[in-house]
Amino acid sequence: MNPRQYALNVLEQVVLDHGYANLLLRKQNDFSVQDMGLISEIVYGTLRNYTWLEYQWKHFAKTVRPKTAVLLNMSVYQMLYLDKVPDYAVINEAVEMCQKKDKSFVNAVLRKVQKQQERTAETKDEIEAAALRLSHPLWLMKLWTAHYGKETALKIAEHDQSRGQVYGRINTLKISREELLADSRVHFINDISFTFDGNLTDTDWFRNGQVIIQDIASAMIPEYLDTEPGMRVLDVCAAPGTKTQETAMLMEDKGRIDAGDLYEHRVELIDRLMERTGVSIVSAAVRDATAAPEGEPYDRILADVPCSGLGDLRGKPEIRLHTAPEDLDELAAVQKKILAACAPALRPGGILVYSTCTLNRKENENQIASFLKEHPEFTLMKEKTFFPFELNSDGFYVAQLKKTDRFMLE
Repeated sequence: MNPRQYALNVLEQVVLDHGYANLLLRKQNDFSVQDMGLISEIVYGTLRNYTWLEYQWKHFAKTVRPKTAVLLNMSVYQMLYLDKVPDYAVINEAVEMCQKKDKSFVNAVLRKVQKQQERTAETKDEIEAAALRLSHPLWLMKLWTAHYGKETALKIAEHDQSRGQVYGRINTLKISREELLADSRVHFINDISFTFDGNLTDTDWFRNGQVIIQDIASAMIPEYLDTEPGMRVLDVCAAPGTKTQETAMLMEDKGRIDAGDLYEHRVELIDRLMERTGVSIVSAAVRDATAAPEGEPYDRILADVPCSGLGDLRGKPEIRLHTAPEDLDELAAVQKKILAACAPALRPGGILVYSTCTLNRKENENQIASFLKEHPEFTLMKEKTFFPFELNSDGFYVAQLKKTDRFMLE
């Protein structure tokens, strides 16, 4: 199978079967580094521009088989955005890859696109035009405009079209900042996060658990826990464990962290990461985050809850294709249950940190406002939205809540 055929197979699984591109691409080890670069470029580029690509050919066709539509979008992406491959080669290969009954149709449509050049949006409405040009659902662009204003909504969507930045995060349990800085390829952005000139996963640092791949905004979330060595901490939605590991690192691997997740295979991810990174204080187990934990209350609780992921549309562009407005309501209901379960598990004077990787007030600010109304024993200390264009990161929201001391309540 050649690289473009493999890219098409991945896209079909993502678009038609609701697969995840990053997981599907991770399974393939038979291609060269150069070929995998091309495959990733085609897959992610097509997904990030899916609506815009379809707009380029849709007016030439009335009905199209789903797999043929995926092929057309992938081909148009290469024609518009990849300069090294001539259009005729893209068209010829597309004809080779499609079903026999569609060959003349695919050839005709792609040649019309080639002659047409890039089609421009026909609407004068700025938000509608941006939704089309930047391949974001119109409902989402309107939601962001209502929540954050038009300028911010457009900045988020523009940022989502860019290639992601890979960040490393130091594991001070195994290596010092000075040791990493001795390598000129390492460029620290703050105390723990850095960029690297090269592929960080190919280094001994990564293999030995001395550094971790973690988004710069994600790495800021555990700091809101304000932990100290020796504390008892609960991480209710911990997998794959990057924030859990960072919390253990900030605690100097002293104390106890109970980490939970709903599925056994995800708990195994936590265990493997802790072993690789030299963490001994984490106890991972299968648990339902919507059920209040038994036993003594905790000093700190991290609730990095399941969310719509609207802050990571650059890294997971398929979310745009598969998420509907009603999905946000279902997730908000789950988040509400998780927060309610956390409330009695925190000791008076303790801190609860709530975080998401989404940009949606209903899952973020409004969720916290509702929780505070129902739980007057909690006070909002800090909250922040990390917009992705500010740090060249994923989008995150975090809220730090403190449980009032029992003596103050009396």
